[in-house]
This record gives sequence, C-alpha cells and structure tokens, in this order.
Amino acid sequence: MSTRISHWIDGRVSEGTSGRTSPVYNPATGEQSGEVDLASAAEVSDVVKKAAAAAREWRSASLSKRSAVLFAFRHLLQEHADDLAEIVTAEHGKTLADAHGEVARGSENVEYACGVPELMKGGFSEQAATGIDVYSIRQPLGVVAGITPFNFPLMVPLWMCANAIATGNAFILKPSEKDPSASLLIAKLWQQAGLPDGVFTVLQGDKEAVDALLTDPGVAAVSFVGSTPIAKYIYETGTAAGKRVQALGGAKNHAMVLPDADLDVAADAIVGAAYGAAGERCMALSVTVAVGDVADRLVDAISARLPKLVVGPGNESDTDMGPLITAAHRDKVAGYIDAGASAGAKVVVDGREADVPECGFFLGTTLLDGVTPEMSVYTDEIFGPVLGVVRVDTYEEGLELINANRYANGTAIFTRDGGAARQFQFDVEVGMVGINVPIPVPVAYYSFGGWKASLFGDTHMYGPEGVNFYTRGKVVTSRWPDPSTSSVDLGFPRTR
Repeated sequence: MSTRISHWIDGRVSEGTSGRTSPVYNPATGEQSGEVDLASAAEVSDVVKKAAAAAREWRSASLSKRSAVLFAFRHLLQEHADDLAEIVTAEHGKTLADAHGEVARGSENVEYACGVPELMKGGFSEQAATGIDVYSIRQPLGVVAGITPFNFPLMVPLWMCANAIATGNAFILKPSEKDPSASLLIAKLWQQAGLPDGVFTVLQGDKEAVDALLTDPGVAAVSFVGSTPIAKYIYETGTAAGKRVQALGGAKNHAMVLPDADLDVAADAIVGAAYGAAGERCMALSVTVAVGDVADRLVDAISARLPKLVVGPGNESDTDMGPLITAAHRDKVAGYIDAGASAGAKVVVDGREADVPECGFFLGTTLLDGVTPEMSVYTDEIFGPVLGVVRVDTYEEGLELINANRYANGTAIFTRDGGAARQFQFDVEVGMVGINVPIPVPVAYYSFGGWKASLFGDTHMYGPEGVNFYTRGKVVTSRWPDPSTSSVDLGFPRTR
C-alpha cells in the first residue's frame, strides 16, 4: 500500500494543495512505497511568510536556550538512530550499517552546533579611541533554505540545518523527492527537542519548489548539494535574485597509489570507497591512478576482493552493497560500462553480469582498467559502482592528471613515504585531501567542500564556514560622553 508523504509546516504534517505528486520507490524491490506531495510556487510563498514570523521570534531566543534545544535534538537523533537508518535504507537502498554511519556523521554536526554560545561570540576592543569602544557581533539572516540530494537524505540536511538553526535562523528543507521520509522524522525530533513551530519546515517538491525558493524575496540564503549542472543553475539563479548561495556540485575523485604503498591497505580502502553505497556518494573514489609498476598488482588486488562482496537488499545483515536509487539510473550507469568497453577500456570485473537479485534496481561492481582521460567513464561523474584505473609512469604525470580535471572535490594518496604525501597535499589542486584515507570528509569542526566545478560560491559547508554563511557581521562603535564636553566637529572621525 502506497503511503502519502506530505510537508511539515507549523509543527505538523500538512498535506499539499497543488494536486501534484511523485512516486517513491523501494530500490531493493522495485515497488512503489509512497507518493510524495510536490509543492506549488504559491505554497512556497505561504511557507516562507510563516517561516519569517518564526524567525523573528527565534532570533530573540538566548544562546543558552538554543544550545539546550540542540543538545536535546542530538540526544533524540541517537535515541532514534535505528528508526532513521531503517527509513534511509527503505527509500535509498543503502545498507543499514551505511545508514547508521550517516546518522552518526550528521549527529556530529549537531554536536558542533551545540557550542553556539562560543561560535557566535564576537570581539570587543575597549578604548579603541578616547572614550570609544568597538565590538563585533554576528546576527542571523532570517529565513534560509536547504535543497538536499537523494544520496544522503539525513546527513546533508543535518549539515545545513544544525548551524542555521543554532545561529538563529528559520530553516526550510526541500529534500529529494526520491527519498523524502527521513525529513519528516527529523522535523518531529526537532519539535520534541523544544524547537518552536515554524523554525524548521519541510517542503516537499521538485523544480517548481526549487525555483520558488531561489526567487522568493523572503529567503535570504540557499544551500545546495547535487550535480554540477544543477549547482551552477542554483548558484546563478539564487545570486541573481540577491541571495547568498553555497552550491556544492559533482566530483570525480582520484586515488593515487604510489609503488611503495601497502597494497592490501590500499586495495581494501579503494574498494570500500569506490563501491560503498553503490558508488552514490559525492566523495566516492571513482578513479584510481596507478603509478609505475604498481598497476598490475593493484588491479589484481582490487579484482580479487570484488567477488566476495554481497549485493542485495540493504536491510539484510550479510549485504555489502545495495541497489541504485532508480531503474533509470541503474541503466544509465550500465550504459557507461558499455561506453568504456567500446572506447577500449578493459572490463576486468563486469557488474552487468553479476549475480544480483532480479527485483529491484541492482547492478554489480565493475572494474575498468586502461581508462584514459578522453573516455566518458573518466570525464563524467557516473555516480555508480564503477571504478576506473588510469595507468601513469610517474608521480608528476599522476598529479598533472588530477589537477587537470574540472572537478576538485576530494582526492587521496596511498604511500608509506611521508615526504611524498606532504608534497602531494602541497601540490594537488583539490579541496579535500586524504593521506591513506580514502574518503576524506572533514570532521564537523572543519568545513566540507571542493574547488573548481565542485563548488559554486565562496564558502564551504558546515563547521566554521557554515556558521559564517548563515550569519552576517555587524560592528558597533560606542561612546557615552560627558554632555559637558560635547561640541560640533566637522572633521572626519579618527582615532586619538
């Protein structure tokens, strides 16, 4: 039976009025599990007005009050971790273990935001000039929105909303229409934590809702994570409407393996990073750059591990990798394997021929060797369980390859040479770097984001840059003079 999935407005589930809906599927079975409402532009406008009223009240709440709500929310996330993970697995398809990891990493961002009294602390200079004090403060923007992707229906919303709410804003979440249910449980937990109604809103929708949020004058800022073409559109449309926008785009993450690397360590790490969540991660390793004579041994080590991976429903305990999000996406990824083979890449392990469940949107793991930079399997973000191996002769050649790529989200190097690793972190033109770490997602008290076509905007997400994104600075110059000393002075103010 299909479930109606609606909005969360003013502290309650609110059915849509647009008359438009979109189907939601269980990727492990291929069956439709729900029907999600799609908001109209008129519904967006109404929600923004309600959020603005809530924001005016919430920004007046003390930092201690906000921190208490954040602590309570973090506790509830941990208490309901199983429920949240089950929802993510049912609608996205990732394994329960992977979904629990998503809950944990999202909770870390909430934990960081619990320190809002420290994060919002300004500076003070006494006697900057005679009888004059100067101090700085940070204030919330008002109503802010987050547009989040299907691949992390829980973690990415928490990346955004924790800092936004902690700093005194009202937050409108537009989750992916492919797996929208986790957003409603997040909303209920915010309410149970004591967050006033209207400060956190869930607005289900598609492009119509997105465009309305990008152009509504009541929305001050928009955060987005998704593909590069959409990120570019989000950034250009939002900034043209006068908004502050951070839009994280696609990726083609490379792992360079030097000849001195521990092959078992490297192969284990690469397999986990390339095929976890069926490759549907913006930080997935999709290219391995094998330097010199390590290539044959590395390909053998990776290919030896792939038959041991169990592909199946994410809620089964022995499953290592679940399905892709839709049948259309599975077929698109399979098409890239066809294209790679036609272009001359060697299909070492073929996911199209894997033993996978007949029902659902499954595709096995694929390993391509002899990939070259002009092939579509190299140039495009595939977003599936396909790993390409590019062979180079030297470190310098591998570095040039990575730096020439239009994406610059994440990268990694595997080596036992500390000097080589340090040189790599200095040379590589990528936003997030791992040294013997395959998925270098920063901890919550740093910030997440890439360079070049992987980021549109000036700030990265969450952490200190997230706090700055959702606030604006104000500097106050204060004087309390003795009235008897007051006089008219037409000179330009100067310190003395």
